[in-house]
Amino acid sequence: MATLASSSSSSLLFSSPPSNKLPPPSLSPSSRLSLSTSSHFSSSSSLSISHSFFVSPPSSRRSSVFSFSVKASAAEKKKVLIVNTNSGGHAVIGFYFAKELLGSGHQVTIFTVGDESSDKMKKPPFNRFSEIVSAGGKTVWGDPAEVGKVVGEAVFDVVLDNNGKSLDTVRPVADWAKSSGVKQFLFISSAGIYKETDEPPHVEGDVVKADAGHVAVEKYIADNFGNWASFRPQYMIGSGNNKDCEEWFFDRIVRNRPVPIPGSGMQLTNISHVKDLSSMLTLAVENPKAASSNIFNCVSDRAVTLDGMAKLCAQAAGLPVQIVHYDPKAVGIDAKKAFPFRNMHFYAEPRAAKDILGWRSTTHLPVDLKERFEEYVKIGRDKKPMQFELDDKILESLKVPVTV
Repeated sequence: MATLASSSSSSLLFSSPPSNKLPPPSLSPSSRLSLSTSSHFSSSSSLSISHSFFVSPPSSRRSSVFSFSVKASAAEKKKVLIVNTNSGGHAVIGFYFAKELLGSGHQVTIFTVGDESSDKMKKPPFNRFSEIVSAGGKTVWGDPAEVGKVVGEAVFDVVLDNNGKSLDTVRPVADWAKSSGVKQFLFISSAGIYKETDEPPHVEGDVVKADAGHVAVEKYIADNFGNWASFRPQYMIGSGNNKDCEEWFFDRIVRNRPVPIPGSGMQLTNISHVKDLSSMLTLAVENPKAASSNIFNCVSDRAVTLDGMAKLCAQAAGLPVQIVHYDPKAVGIDAKKAFPFRNMHFYAEPRAAKDILGWRSTTHLPVDLKERFEEYVKIGRDKKPMQFELDDKILESLKVPVTV
């Protein structure tokens, strides 16, 4: 049955409370953290050297106010190599991380897999690499297995691998980094390696899939580097992303089409702006001792329901939305092909980043979606001819009319 959905954004997002305890920084399962109260967390940070804390008396609405300040040593500028994937949703992480580091005064080389003249480099974020160069960064291309040949005599303090999903892919980069005397090795893993749980959200230390490629990489770098950290992102948005997220919803909303969402629509997920992810990574570079030997959920500190995402996208576009729920099995549809997110609760919290690095989110999904819709219209995607074959099959099975 089709339902017309409307709601204020305040009811669509869910805040995660900061924890007072941390699970041990290991790859093995540990006790989960659970809090029943909600706390407000605020911080300001630059280079992470010293910490100061202030806890105010509880108020009637908040259990505590927690402030975090970080004092900087301007001398600690790093030379960072980012090995960046040439496809998929993670490519934009390297782009934003490079810009964040350069803005903080670090030296950056971004090494993208493949050939600079390939068609992939004509797409975002690669077609915006001039922004990195104009900010003082370097861009190179090649095979990560030959990283030593590509970077030549260059020396780096930090290496981030934002390319490998398996040990075979990451090992050449990790081995080169170790032999070259790199002081800190960072790895972009995935929150997708967590096993399904009846007690969401996923927190650092939860059980992971032993056969996942990212898990083997995390173990390898833990065994081979004195200073390492792994970051597990989820879904992300941001200018330059080349994998549909919010665009999937905009495509239907601007064409006055129903938005088919599998299940109840109340499933929780985490959608982070890539600016938040890059700021977390930068804190790890600037405070390597604190980050060392830790795993961080590289995610926003708020959840959103699947229905909520559709409503927020509609609000950003200034248009109504008609949400239709369906059972993929009953319709005979593979939800993985028909919908951009997992058809389940898939929600992680950034507890370790808050507690260890003093990280805080500086973005807000409803605001971010307004910016993303402006760009969506600017590139003309709202006028682009599109086919919705899977949608049509779902809507036909539910006898939901579509206005042409």
